[in-house]
Amino acid sequence: MITKRLYFLDAVRAFAILMMLQGHFIDSLIDPIYRNLENPFYATWNYFRGITAPTFYTITGLVFCYLLFKAKEKGDTQKRIKKGLSRGLMLILVGYSLRINFIAWLFGYFDTYFLVIDVLQCIGLSLILIIGFYWLLGKSKTLLAPFFLILGTIIFLTEPLYRTISFPELPLFLSNYLSKSNGSVFTMIPWFGYVAYGGFIAALMHKYQNAKQFRLVTTGLFLILGLLFIFASTPFLRQLTMWTDIQLFADSGNYNYLFSRLGNVLVIFALFFGAEPFLKQSIITKIGQKTLSIYIIHFIIIYGSYTGFGLKSFFYKSLTPTEAVLGAIMFMVVVCFISFHYVKTNKFVYNYLGKLVGIFKKNQTIDED
Repeated sequence: MITKRLYFLDAVRAFAILMMLQGHFIDSLIDPIYRNLENPFYATWNYFRGITAPTFYTITGLVFCYLLFKAKEKGDTQKRIKKGLSRGLMLILVGYSLRINFIAWLFGYFDTYFLVIDVLQCIGLSLILIIGFYWLLGKSKTLLAPFFLILGTIIFLTEPLYRTISFPELPLFLSNYLSKSNGSVFTMIPWFGYVAYGGFIAALMHKYQNAKQFRLVTTGLFLILGLLFIFASTPFLRQLTMWTDIQLFADSGNYNYLFSRLGNVLVIFALFFGAEPFLKQSIITKIGQKTLSIYIIHFIIIYGSYTGFGLKSFFYKSLTPTEAVLGAIMFMVVVCFISFHYVKTNKFVYNYLGKLVGIFKKNQTIDED
C-alpha cells in the first residue's frame, strides 16, 4: 500500500530545486565564451537543466490533484479547495513581488518588469485552474483523469501554433500569461500541459494505490513510458504526419521538446519512486518540503529582489567554469542552510502571507461596516 505521504515527490522536488539553484547560478554568472554545446560537459549540463521546469509543473498537478482526491475520501474537500485557492493567490503575489525593486520605486523609477510572469505565477494560477476544472467536472476523478490527459496532449501538440504568438490588444498584465513577447520567462501554455499530465498521473495513482505490487508496477510503467516519450515520441509524430497528412504533427515532431521532456520527468519519477523506501525522513525529502522558501531566498540572493543588488549585479557572466561549479555548490549549501535554520518550512512563508491577507480582510470588513 502506498504511504500516506508521497515521499518520493518530496525527493523529486528536492532534485528539481537543487537543479534550479545550480542552473540559475551558472547560467547567470558563467562567461558566455564557455557556452559551447560541442563541449560534452556543458552539453550534458544544459540538457539536464532543461528537466527542471517540466518536473516542477508535473509535480504541481500530481501533488495537488492527489491531495484533492484524498480530501474527498475524508469528506474534507472544501478545506482543501479553500487552501488551494489561497495558496494559488499567494504564489501569484509572491511571484510578482520578487521582481519589484523597492529602492528604484523610492527614487521614482517605475517600469513594467514586475509584471513579467515566472514559475510562481504559473504554478499559482495552475492551482486555481485545477480547482475550476474539478468543480466543472463534478469532482469526479473518473472524468478528471481523461480530461487532463486530453488537455495536456492538445496543449503539447498545438505548441507550434502559439510558439511565437503575441497579444498586443490585451492588457500587459494578461498577455504576459500567454506570450513571451514582453519578457515573460514562463507562460501558461505550454507549461500547464505538464500540470495536466501530473493531474492524470495523480488520478491513476490514487485509484490503484492499494493494488498488489503497486510500487513495482508503477515504477516500471514510469520507466518504460518515460523512455518511449524520450526516444519514440518524435518518430511517432512524424509517422502521424505520414498517416494523416496533418502538418501540425510534423511541426511538433521537428521541435519536440515537450513530449521528450515529459519522458525525462517520468524517468526521474521511476528512479525516486522505486527508491522511496530508502528516502523517508532523509535530508533530500526535507529539502523537498522547503521548495518555496528556497526559491524565494535564491531569487533574492542571485537577482537582487526588492533591492536590485544580487550576485548578478556583481558577477554577471564573468566566471570561469571552475569558479561557476564551485560557486554553485557553495550557493546551494548556503541557500539550504538559510532555509533550514531561518525559514523553517514553507508553512512559515504561507503563514506570514496569510497574516497579511487576514489583516487586509479585517480592514476591508471595518470599511464595509
